[in-house]
Amino acid sequence: MFTGIVTDVGRVKSIETRGDTRFVIETSYDPDTIALGASVSCAGCCLTVVDKGRGETLNWFAVDASAETLACSTLGAWKSGTPINLERALKAGDELGGHIVSGHVDGVGTIIDMKPEGDSVRFTFEAPEPLRKFIASKGSITIDGTSFTVNEVEDLRVGANEFRVRFGVNIIPHTQAVTTWGEAEVGDSVNLEIDMLARYVARLAQKD
Repeated sequence: MFTGIVTDVGRVKSIETRGDTRFVIETSYDPDTIALGASVSCAGCCLTVVDKGRGETLNWFAVDASAETLACSTLGAWKSGTPINLERALKAGDELGGHIVSGHVDGVGTIIDMKPEGDSVRFTFEAPEPLRKFIASKGSITIDGTSFTVNEVEDLRVGANEFRVRFGVNIIPHTQAVTTWGEAEVGDSVNLEIDMLARYVARLAQKD
């Protein structure tokens, strides 16, 4: 489990395609404090550490991603040098600064617009239709591993019976400085994870 509070920005060092795809990620984390088999949120995707080590300038750890993970997230588009929001797994007693995050990507969204708003930047995202009922104004959402509060939600009709949803969040200067959001651009794809509470409320509301 995670909280959506990014603690490091790593970068893809290398990619190796085997049966699965192995990513080596540079990080400032001390490898002595990372256990093999530990979970790390990488751009919002929970991945398992399978190797680790020290480099000349930065440390690194390696994770394996299945074809399913690549297809259901932005990981399939990662290249050498891609910046990644990182968060280590929550420990009992840690401060819960964001909200409960599982690291399971529910869909891929797109940055539609970015506009300055005071000292912050107002980002507008578009999410796929299956996530529409789970995104609510003032609710929580995880985007590329970062916990955000949704400002507003707009349903968008794109076909006779097809909808998408657009929603906005404000990203403050501090968040832009310590995450990948300072490098974001319109058109970028992002990993989305809906709020766990919304997921279970929707399940309970289903008719038998």
